[in-house]
Amino acid sequence: MPRRNRPKRPGKPESAGPRPLGSGFGFARTETAPDGDWIVRTVPAAQAQKMYRCPGCDHEIRPGVGHVVAWPAEDYGTVQDRRHWHTGCWRGRKRSGRGFGMR
Repeated sequence: MPRRNRPKRPGKPESAGPRPLGSGFGFARTETAPDGDWIVRTVPAAQAQKMYRCPGCDHEIRPGVGHVVAWPAEDYGTVQDRRHWHTGCWRGRKRSGRGFGMR
């Protein structure tokens, strides 16, 4: 029988529970805006597999298009608080004033 060169990975702990919001793809960062602090995560194009509607321009974000996901930083928000934005719309939201009041 061939020898296994890789160590076995420890099993997932029973008490792990659900993953915290934002623990998926990419790195989450905190950004401060006029309406509070937001957790923001970049979704690369290769991992964008669903269609969403951007609250900044009200256009669709199609599968395969890189974008950002933002949610309130207080208590990490909930899944229902997440919003998917075009990257340009997220960057320009402070100038246009669109998209605030997501809470």
